[in-house]
Amino acid sequence: MSKMKSRMAWLSGFALVAVPLLSACGDAASTPTALPAATTAPAATTAPAATTGTGDMSGDMQAQLDALAAEGIKPDTAATGNFEFFSWWTAGGEADGKNDLLNLYKALYPNVNVIDAAVAGGGGDVAKGVLKNRMQGNDPPDAFQVHGGPELIDGYVKADQMDPITKLYTDMNIKGSFPEQLLNMVSNEGEIYAVPSNVHRGNVLFYNKKVFSDNGLKAPTTMDEFWTVADALKAKGIAPLAVGGKDTWSVTMIFEDILLAGGGADNFNSLMAGETDWTDASVTTALDELGKLWTGGYVNSDFAAQTWDGAAGQVLKGTAGMTIMGDWAKGYFQANDDKWADNFGWVPSPGTTGIFKVITDTFAMPKGAKDPENTQRFLDLLASKTGQVTFNLRKGSIPARTDVDTSKFDVYMKDANKDFGDAKSLVGSAPHGSGTSDAFASALNTAINTFISDPKDSAAAATELQAQAKDLITK
Repeated sequence: MSKMKSRMAWLSGFALVAVPLLSACGDAASTPTALPAATTAPAATTAPAATTGTGDMSGDMQAQLDALAAEGIKPDTAATGNFEFFSWWTAGGEADGKNDLLNLYKALYPNVNVIDAAVAGGGGDVAKGVLKNRMQGNDPPDAFQVHGGPELIDGYVKADQMDPITKLYTDMNIKGSFPEQLLNMVSNEGEIYAVPSNVHRGNVLFYNKKVFSDNGLKAPTTMDEFWTVADALKAKGIAPLAVGGKDTWSVTMIFEDILLAGGGADNFNSLMAGETDWTDASVTTALDELGKLWTGGYVNSDFAAQTWDGAAGQVLKGTAGMTIMGDWAKGYFQANDDKWADNFGWVPSPGTTGIFKVITDTFAMPKGAKDPENTQRFLDLLASKTGQVTFNLRKGSIPARTDVDTSKFDVYMKDANKDFGDAKSLVGSAPHGSGTSDAFASALNTAINTFISDPKDSAAAATELQAQAKDLITK
């Protein structure tokens, strides 16, 4: 644990502001969904028949209930009312993980009406807008997805819209089960405000093994190797890198990884903190490399019309060789290919071996929740070993707790878990609310996506970024 704590020390120094509105890991819906009734309760999901631990439930469910009972969480048919769960998890592995968790909640509390209030579109942008309006209108969901760090603390806790849940950690005796600095991301002035549900890795290159095998290629681990592979794929008429540019944050994530590859983690963190000028050579070099992807024809021609999961789908079909994305993409492959572990490979984004870009989803206790008892029941479930493993097995991420049973982890989860523990450097991600101030993250996203539309002058783009950083990064 001490090793993990030391490697996460970077998190404790964040002094960031506002609620990031750029992105979120995992909304896999390709088209934003209009929800005219978003400020009222969406249609409820159907709860399963009441269960007391026997009956026709699956063996897996019964085993989960038995495991929860051992942790002190038991079925309660006396629990009633509603539980509205708000997220942007609408498809693929993210929806599977969410459904697994909610189905477990329903089995525990069969007479609670569970409302899955997921909002699709924009990689979470649409959901965040809906949530902001609801919170300002004093109409909070009972629990909602929010990234740990400034998105939670500065956006909602400091706005006095959350109640502390420190007592949960005390009552369940689990404070030591989470890395200390991960808890710092959900804490303020000595109180803990949320339960981290997972740890995602943001810097992963996924590739189609058959495409690589057919063309005699190996997974690239450096930028030089990446360009060699990209040239080979391009020569065969295969899009080297699938990009979901409709989700503009996905382009910014690629830039982040190229910046990490060239300048390293310390330089990256210093830039995001406004301590190093954005006119630094590492920035212009990264911009040049990013621009080369577009000017050289190395990305899918329809990138502007594709979401991140659409890009992953091109890798799945073999019309593209690679995609760079957070590891929620693993959940997409898992949900769409029974043999995903045989058909797809993964490595850290080229040049970022030893660096782990951390993104964590959390859930808290909103002030004014209509059914706070049911929120408390959910947070207890989410904080349990069983809840953490159940959710993450298909989500694509690894549990936030470090004391869970890893025997059910698939090959990707075991890789990610090991890399997380062995990482030499941990960094945040600007588009995901943990890398820099919200205001600069928005400016960075705009600048990067503007640059790729005409990637001719990296120096001018870097100068503009420096001007924005000077004004917008809170030190």
